[in-house]
Amino acid sequence: MTTLTTRKLAALKPGKWASDGGPRGAGALVARKLLHGATIFYFRYTAPSGQRHVIPLGEYGGHALTLERARASAAKLSIRYRSGDRDLRVALEAEQSAKQANQADKRTRTLGALLEAYADQLVRSGKSSARSVRAELRHHVRDAWHKLWAAPLEDVTADDLLAIVAEPANAGKLRQAEKVRAYLRAAFAAGMKARHNANALPALRALRITANPAASLTPIEGANRARNRALSLAELRAYWQRIQAPEHGALRFHLLTGCQRIRQLARATEASFDVDTGSLRLLDYKGRRSEARQHHVPLLPDAIDAMRDMHAGVDGPHLFTLTAGESGADYSGVSKRIRKVAEAMSANGELPGGFFTPGDLRRTVETRLADAGISRDARARLQSHGLGGVQERHYDRHDYLLETRRALEVLHRLLTDTGANIVPIIKIA
Repeated sequence: MTTLTTRKLAALKPGKWASDGGPRGAGALVARKLLHGATIFYFRYTAPSGQRHVIPLGEYGGHALTLERARASAAKLSIRYRSGDRDLRVALEAEQSAKQANQADKRTRTLGALLEAYADQLVRSGKSSARSVRAELRHHVRDAWHKLWAAPLEDVTADDLLAIVAEPANAGKLRQAEKVRAYLRAAFAAGMKARHNANALPALRALRITANPAASLTPIEGANRARNRALSLAELRAYWQRIQAPEHGALRFHLLTGCQRIRQLARATEASFDVDTGSLRLLDYKGRRSEARQHHVPLLPDAIDAMRDMHAGVDGPHLFTLTAGESGADYSGVSKRIRKVAEAMSANGELPGGFFTPGDLRRTVETRLADAGISRDARARLQSHGLGGVQERHYDRHDYLLETRRALEVLHRLLTDTGANIVPIIKIA
């Protein structure tokens, strides 16, 4: 039988208790007036030990609990008590601890934590792209979307990730947007894979990724449009003549090695040069390789001279360098030097096809060698692309130095001959 009323609560003496009554064994709503005058509602129950305990529900009156709301809260606790939570205080304390632990977990399991852990995984796997991937993600997510960077992973949606990708896309930077989309998708995929992989980076595995919201983001149309710029033979020879000065040693070395990928050249050190074979051992991490493929590039005498020019008499450990061996040359530095040469060529009417990039030079080398009769396989061996098949990975251990040296000799001949006409030679198998 209900015994509490607003009148009885108002008449309650300081230090005294009043009960709302109720069936036996169900617990009860009670109220107590404190000595300073405030009235507090409690839910009272009998613990398994036989002792009576009370759980505070809140203060009565004003903007605090009404009698009706206090009864509703007590009724919910009564249901739990009768359903088996016989020591409600212990159960509620455990729930509060779990809630606090979950909140702390959410503060550490963030989108930023995933992206940093993904970059760390790339470093651990020896991926040369790790540094640039980390920089791109920090720039496009951490700096541009700092609240989303700190958001709990479980709160991150595909729409959130779409907004990140849309920002560079809306600015017309389609290639940049596609790279960010791919990195986000790869980060979540790596997290899902790491969840059950004992060999994965512990920080990545600890994030417990169960879904990939970036998987639904469609590729950016037009972002991967293939470039087709290849210098004519006359343009290539003009470029060669422009880079004969000692300060252009890096550009000559890049060209005379068949325009190898700059990142791979930048990793080469003194230990990468084989004096006996006169070749450079590069490590190709491109693609999904867990281990780098060794790629051997013969060095012609002019390439070795260019290497000496790069070092300018300084004995630095890095072979392909813009800092006399102190560090490996970076793409940006090489690209800027190529651009400066191209501007001089353009000003002198030597570049009718327009400016070019390191990638365009790489394409040019393959195109001109193809015109000269060098086989597709020999060109692929020289530039280390398309060599990921089963036969290549497990059976074929021939280093193809003879074939690639011949291809480089043909390239050198094309650069140094004065005529502009190409005379096909016998194809190299």
